Amino acid sequence: MPDLYNLGLEERDRVNPSLGGGLPEGSIVLLEGQHGAGKSVITQRFCYGLCETGTNVTYVSAELTAGGLIKQMGSMEYDVVDHLLREQLLFLHADVDTKDTINGDDPEETEGRELLTQLMRAEVMWRSDVIIFDGFDSILLHDPHYEAISERDDADDIMQNLITFFRQIVGQGKTVILTVNPDSLPKNALRPLRDVSDVYLSLDMEAIGNEVRRRMVVKKFAGMGNQVDDNIGFAVQSGRGLTIVTRTVA
Repeated sequence: MPDLYNLGLEERDRVNPSLGGGLPEGSIVLLEGQHGAGKSVITQRFCYGLCETGTNVTYVSAELTAGGLIKQMGSMEYDVVDHLLREQLLFLHADVDTKDTINGDDPEETEGRELLTQLMRAEVMWRSDVIIFDGFDSILLHDPHYEAISERDDADDIMQNLITFFRQIVGQGKTVILTVNPDSLPKNALRPLRDVSDVYLSLDMEAIGNEVRRRMVVKKFAGMGNQVDDNIGFAVQSGRGLTIVTRTVA
């Protein structure tokens, strides 16, 4: 049995057994889906369950502030306040919208505006067992270096540098979770990440009448523990959080 980061909460939902008992240690996890597909809900569920089972987590959000995260997770009965106070959970807000106003037009400060460089140099955030980037596509798109390279259709270079860095991190037994909206990035921009990811989960949703049905499709799951479901239907309920509503055994 490989070493896994247990996602916990088995008395509340079937997320952990549906994913074979947890996320493999030392893996890159890519969670891909359009706006509204449930990426943040799933990462917040992962985060809370990991903390509840004693795993140290860093959660980086391109959208939420600390207060917003506490409120959003609290509405699903994922109370992370104690985990934050005990420093078992480190929350960081990637403020992608104010980089220009903070740094102005001084060319000597360009490096300070490169979000990816800042993140890779932030040693504290990489000390956790699991590092979550919720909205990684926004971080990419607001990094000036990535923007410039994308315009030359040469974005693979910076992506390969990121992958090399991530491989160094996961080589220490840590797991990195990235959520992305493929519609926000240039075509084929995610190909390198898809190729090297150890776990690749794709979310889709379908509106049937007044009901929105969401599904997590397991496209790749290296280093799994027990059998992993290939299609995992899920719902999100206020006061209860994420629940598994269908199971199709691979």
